Amino acid sequence: MSYLGEDIKNLGFGLMRLPRLEDGTIDIEQTKTMVDMFMEAGFTYFDTAWAYGGSEAACKAALVDRYPRESFKLATKNAAWIDCKTREDAIAQFETSLKQTGAGYFDFYLLHNIAPERKKFFDEFRMWDFIKEKKEEGLIKHIGFSFHSTPEFLDEVLNEHPEIEFVQLQINYKDWEEPTVQSRACYEMARKHGKSVVIMEPVKGGLLANPPQQIKDIFTQAEPESSCASWALRFAADLDGLIAVLSGMSSIEQMRDNLSTMKDFKGLTDEQRAVVAKAQKAFAEIPLIQCTACDYCAKVCPMNIAISGSFAADNFLTLYGDMKQARRRLDGAKEDGKEYSTSCIKCGSCESVCPQHLPIRDLLEKVSADFSL
Repeated sequence: MSYLGEDIKNLGFGLMRLPRLEDGTIDIEQTKTMVDMFMEAGFTYFDTAWAYGGSEAACKAALVDRYPRESFKLATKNAAWIDCKTREDAIAQFETSLKQTGAGYFDFYLLHNIAPERKKFFDEFRMWDFIKEKKEEGLIKHIGFSFHSTPEFLDEVLNEHPEIEFVQLQINYKDWEEPTVQSRACYEMARKHGKSVVIMEPVKGGLLANPPQQIKDIFTQAEPESSCASWALRFAADLDGLIAVLSGMSSIEQMRDNLSTMKDFKGLTDEQRAVVAKAQKAFAEIPLIQCTACDYCAKVCPMNIAISGSFAADNFLTLYGDMKQARRRLDGAKEDGKEYSTSCIKCGSCESVCPQHLPIRDLLEKVSADFSL
């Protein structure tokens, strides 16, 4: 089955979690170094979004202003469900992205985070027609969408919009059979429709780079020299029909490890697939909060609760049983004026935008109980 991106090497640089300076702004100089490393290794796919604060501007400074436009592929996204009351508001995001990136055109343009509760915005604002028009004008080369929902809903959307060329899906070895994510079923549905796939969250927001000890032991025993993150990336990259496997890298060390993993990747062996299957089985026995730290919830929480940070601290407690370190992480998440889970007023705004469809209100109660807040 054919796919887009046959001229694109398999690793994509996700610009969602770029390195930050002490004042919270993006570290442009370190980002430039990471871009240079990425390009010098022969990789060319960069992924940003209007909704990633500061990312498009950083992309302009570190990439667009420093490399010939034809030397890289750039993807960005339209989130018509954020602060858009009219079609003009949604279209303005596209124009803003063009201005902020300075890219002139986008190789890949996505409708951002399609799910039943958000698709209505793209429908009402006729954004499907808009991206087709921009493709005809040459301002977009390929049109697609990112997706966080069920394979059944994906089937419905692709039947309704066969013009879509690719889908961006959350795929990693932990979520492959996870019932709340259904990575495998969504991937197979996209390929059934003949769509190319971009993979996001292959390391699950960093969780799979530092999994619990029993998972580490499985991978270390098989390949002592390989990082846990490299196993996660290789699992994702082993699938067919891929444009790129995105990694949201935030340090030079992460970039170096990912480049060494993916530069000459030719696919997993049967023995390596068996190792991953063993890790999947071990992971399935650990009850974790399935948060990927996208922080869409934080943008709408009226109480400014440190939601993803609270969940990360709770998962750390579950994985490692270290209350002192877990509490330190919880308190760290509360910095910058954010509030503890006990401030939740049960409004449900967070759950309406969560790509993972998590019962956030109930989980915040769990955090409060686990830490005796």
